[in-house]
Order: sequence, then structure tokens, then C-alpha cells
Amino acid sequence: MSAPTTSRDDEQHPQSTAELKESRGRSLKLLRELLSPVKGQFALMAVMVIFAQGAVVAGPAIIAWGIDVALPELLDGNSIPVLQATAMHMGAAIVGGVLTYGYVRQSVVVGQKMLLSLRRRVFRFTQRQDLEFHESYTSGRIVSRQTSDMEALRELLDSGVNVMVGASLSMVFTIVLIVTMDWVTGVVMLLMLVPGVFLTIWFQRRSSREYRAIRTHSARLIVHFVEAMAGIRAVKAFRKHDRNQEEFDRLAQDYRDASMRSINVFGIYQPALRILANVTIAAVLVVGGFRVLAGDLNVGVLVALVLYSRRFFQPVDEIANFYNAFQSAVAALEKIANLLAEQPHVKESPTPTPLPTSSGQIDFQDVSFRYTAEGPLVLKPLDLHIPAGQTVALVGQTGAGKSTVAKLISRFYDATEGAVTLDGVDLRDISMKDLTRNIVMVTQEAYLFSGTVADNIALGKPGASRAEIQQAAEAIGADSFIEQLPYGYDTDVSKRGGRVSAGQRQLVSFARAFLADPRVLILDEATSSLDIPSERMVQEGLTKLLGHRTSLIIAHRLTTVMIADRVLVVHDGKVVEDGSPQELVASGGRFAALYQAWQDSM
Repeated sequence: MSAPTTSRDDEQHPQSTAELKESRGRSLKLLRELLSPVKGQFALMAVMVIFAQGAVVAGPAIIAWGIDVALPELLDGNSIPVLQATAMHMGAAIVGGVLTYGYVRQSVVVGQKMLLSLRRRVFRFTQRQDLEFHESYTSGRIVSRQTSDMEALRELLDSGVNVMVGASLSMVFTIVLIVTMDWVTGVVMLLMLVPGVFLTIWFQRRSSREYRAIRTHSARLIVHFVEAMAGIRAVKAFRKHDRNQEEFDRLAQDYRDASMRSINVFGIYQPALRILANVTIAAVLVVGGFRVLAGDLNVGVLVALVLYSRRFFQPVDEIANFYNAFQSAVAALEKIANLLAEQPHVKESPTPTPLPTSSGQIDFQDVSFRYTAEGPLVLKPLDLHIPAGQTVALVGQTGAGKSTVAKLISRFYDATEGAVTLDGVDLRDISMKDLTRNIVMVTQEAYLFSGTVADNIALGKPGASRAEIQQAAEAIGADSFIEQLPYGYDTDVSKRGGRVSAGQRQLVSFARAFLADPRVLILDEATSSLDIPSERMVQEGLTKLLGHRTSLIIAHRLTTVMIADRVLVVHDGKVVEDGSPQELVASGGRFAALYQAWQDSM
């Protein structure tokens, strides 16, 4: 099996220049895909932003015209210019306000539409990934992609157009009007802008580094929290509270320190920028005042220039403040794009061979398997034929390769070499839908989802009637405990099946598998959590079910193994014994030793 194409440790390990370039390329591609369905709406927003900023920036120029032209006319008895100036100023304010509302609201609507599409895409992607992905990509990091990273993107999409485009246009329109009205003041403004540019560049570089650190520490904190909560039973069992608390305290402190460094950078930048803005206003007022006294500048123009000077640094402040959110969103987009770039090793065939029903014949044709490209062979070249309807038990030491055989039949993984076939068809050539219909695995972890007992059983056959659900439960002996629950089949099992015991959860998962009625049933240590009375009850159900379908049983308890037609003893990735339970007991090999130990324990 080949190694993953992208790094899954982006929170822990810095990327090389080539990896960073590739990552940014993926981010831009993802952004283009998200923008494609809404590019018309973005074009409309751009038009509204241009006219809105033009209307807002026109205000001081209208005031200047009113002071220098309309007021003298009013003194001469002509009130029409004053009314015109008033109407123009009010009109500009109304147009600017309405258009600003329009594009701000539109940006939120479009942003939420894009986020909804991305959330669905990430969830669908993670659901369809193979088992290797979920075993190596921790659940906490997936949660971080769907929560904190999505929130960072929301901030960008909700206000990005308003700040990045609107503020930039405001600066451009302002400087154009200043230069047009008085080039001398324009030169003063540009000279004062130079230290502002250097200050902003410093701020952007420092804040970019600090905000990337914040995102990294935030992701690590979420990962630790999710894994601590998911493994709370182990935490309780091994009294790991103090160690978890120490680790969480360290990660929380790292997150706090990164946040404080970012706040310190911001605390230097904003006051410095405001001081520069006030100095600029003072300079414009002094230069303009002397020019008014000299008769080179009108009073109205000076008022407008002061107002423009006051407004000029506001967009710079807004952009700089938003830059942190922008950097956070860029980092979040990169992580989501990297997640979506993961390539599954178990892929759907582009031209699958139809197999709506199967007899259940399984064949291993010179199959070998390793979990990673550099790892050892866990399953050595194996040829195996399992006729339809046969019940086969796999036994052996832990790590011998039993579960690997089951995972290959379920196509959780693909064989490194050779082929696994169902009715002569390579599993890689069968659609996932047909595989799911024909092959079902019941694992040691009997996971129950939030909902009723009936809902959990019905997962085996969506749309099943209540009668079918009850028949499946009765077939494996689960009906007796279900009927004793407060609301019977309608009892909510609570999160992860917390209202039922481990053995009862296993019985529900059996009923789920029985209802699915697969041609191939795999039980991977599925009776390990049952007590003796429950196991005996399930044995009766298993006997009824296994008689007419191909079944693979992986178990350490020989109670289950002895009902099999055939036993395969797996050792060091190879099948070393093959025969009926009685034949292997009589032969005196590994299985016979296991059988004798079991008898002695009885």
C-alpha cells in the first residue's frame, strides 16, 4: 500500500517551501470551486461596493462645495445651491447606507451558502474515507476542521468583502479626491502614509506568525480534549485524570501565550496608527490653514481635506485589524484543502461489475498484505477457498493476522498483492453498494447511535417494518431484555448506548446484522463482551443464522468456534492448520492445545 499523498501532521510539523506552495495551490483551487456557483452574486456585490463607497466618500466634497459655493450664494439671496448641497449630501448618505446594507447582507448570505456547501463536502468526504484514513487522522483534528476552521472561514466570508474591498476602495477614492482638490495636501498625505505603510507591514508579518501559532495551538487543544472525552472510560479505569489535566494545562497555556503575543502586537500597532493619523490631520490643518490665509485654498476645501484626512487611516486600521482574521481563514482553508486532498486507498471502481445478489463464495488468490508501504507483511501469500454457505472460524494468537483476513473480505483494506474475490469477482470490481448488501461485519465494538433501540436495529435494513425489527431481535434472543426496557423498542439508548450494558449493545448489533441478511457474515470477536448466559442465548441465534450463509468467525472463546464447519489456525500471517474442529482436535496441533486448555479451564 502506498503512503498518503499529503501530510496529516500539519499542526505539528512545518511544511517545506514546496509543500507550502502545493498546499496554497490546493487552497486556491478549493476557493475557486466554492466561488464558482456564486460568482454572479459576487459580481453584483462588487458593483454595490463601488457605488456605496463612492457615495460615502462624496460627502466631504459636497460639504466643501456647499461652504465655498452654496453659502456665498445664500448670502446673496439665492437659496437653491444650499438646498442642492443638502439634497446631494442626504442622497449620498441614503444611497451609501442602502447599498452598504445590500452588499453586507449579500456577503453574509453568499458566505453562508459557501460554508454550507463546504461543511457538507467535508462531512461527506470523511464519511466515505477508508478505514486507514480514520485510523491515522485523529477524530479531534476532523472536529477541528468542522468547527474552529469553519468558524475562521465564516468570519472571512461574512465581512471580507466589506473590509478588504470596501476599505480598499475607500482609500483609493479618498486619495484621488484629495489630490484632485489640492495636490499639496495630497503630497503631505502621501508623505505621512510612508511610516504607516512600514508600520502596517511590520504588523502583518508579526500578526501572521502569531495567528498561525494560535491556530496550531487551538487545533492541538481541540484534539486533546476530544480524545480525552472519547476515551473517558480508559481515563477512569487507569486514573489518567492528572496526566490529562497536566497535558491540557500545558496546551491551554501555549494557546494563551500565543494569544497574548498576538494581543501585544495589536496593542502596539493600533495606538501607533492612531497617533500617526492625528499627526497627519494636524499637518494637513497647519499646511492648509496657512494656504487659506495666503488665499491659495478655500475654506470649504480645507474642511473637506481635514475630514478626508480623518477618514484616510480608518480603512488602513480596518484592513490591518481584519488581516488577523484573514490569515486565520487562509490557514483554515489550507487545512481543509489538505484534508480534502487525501486520497483513499480503497476506491470505488469506475466501472463496477454488478453483483446484486451473491452465493457467498470467497477466494483468496495469492493474497499478501501490509498496512504501510514500508511495514512488514502481516498476511503472507495466502490461497484460500471458502465455499458458499460454509462457517469458518479463525483462531490464533493476537496479531497473527485473523482480523486482517476479515478486513480484506469486508474491503476495509485492499490486498497489497493478489486478489480477494466474491463469487469469482474481484472485490475491487464490485460497487460499495453491492458489497455492503452482501457482506456485513460485526466487530467487538458494538457501537449504538443516539436514537431508539428500534432505530439502531433498523440500520441493518433502512425502511424495515417494526415486525421485521422484532423478528431480528427475537432470532438472536435480544427481545427479552428489550421488552424490559422502559419503552421497549422505543427506548432511547442515549449517546453511544449508555443506557444498555456492553452485552446488550452486542445483542443489538447482532440483531442489526441479522436484519441486513447478508450473504457473508463476519463476526470479529463479536461475542467477547457477552457474559455466559448471554453467550448461550446468542449461540442459539447464531446457529439459526449461520446455517444458510457464508460465515467467518474470529473468536478466542472456543464455544463459538466449535459450531463452525471448518477452523483455520493462523500463525505469523499464515494458515498453519485447516480442518473441521474435530479433525484438528484429533491431529494434536495448535488447535488441539487450545482446545485442551479450554477444557481444563472448564
